[in-house]
Amino acid sequence: MSIVLSASRISKTFSNELEVIKPTSFEIEKGKIYVIEGKSGSGKSTFLSMLAGIEEPTLGKVFYRDRSLYDLNDNEQARIRGESFGFVFQSFHLIPELSVKENIELPLMFNQKDNIFKTQYLAERLEIEYLLEKKPHQLSGGEQQRVAIARALITLPEIIFADEPTGNLDYATTRKVVDLLCQLCSDYRLSLVIVTHEKNLIENPHHLYTMQNGELKVERTNV
Repeated sequence: MSIVLSASRISKTFSNELEVIKPTSFEIEKGKIYVIEGKSGSGKSTFLSMLAGIEEPTLGKVFYRDRSLYDLNDNEQARIRGESFGFVFQSFHLIPELSVKENIELPLMFNQKDNIFKTQYLAERLEIEYLLEKKPHQLSGGEQQRVAIARALITLPEIIFADEPTGNLDYATTRKVVDLLCQLCSDYRLSLVIVTHEKNLIENPHHLYTMQNGELKVERTNV
């Protein structure tokens, strides 16, 4: 078993003393898929952000390859997020002044990785190759979501963190995107962590958890 990232009793408490995430330990193994289901407001997005180096836990540690992620300096944290993590944001965060192609390739400006996906390959797999020269405002919500997914994948990250990645997609496109993410995990031994309110989103073997009131529970391990 090859553990890529682990969390040791991480929790999150906001300034109003509300404990959003109760102390939780979690491990991500190379090439495996993890699904965290839960209703809106259950804490699953906050938990994902802590794992991904975006939001520091109030207590506890996150370790990436045995290094305490939040104890590293800002430059080293940014390098890991840029090269080794891919994050699909629920609200896309596309830059309106840039074309679709430029948005997808934006992460490449901030790291020196040689082993990356080709833009055209991802665009074709996500069926957005005809949109590469358009601007985000010319795209539907589903198209913008697929651009955001391509951007998260472009660096061939070791771990993909996806926050409601299919929330703006119809059923047919959802199946294509989910199948692509699972196929890439299998082909390149990427790890995938998805938070979603949808039931039975992933058909491939995966670890299934539920988040309720900031408490993570194991539902099924089918790997």
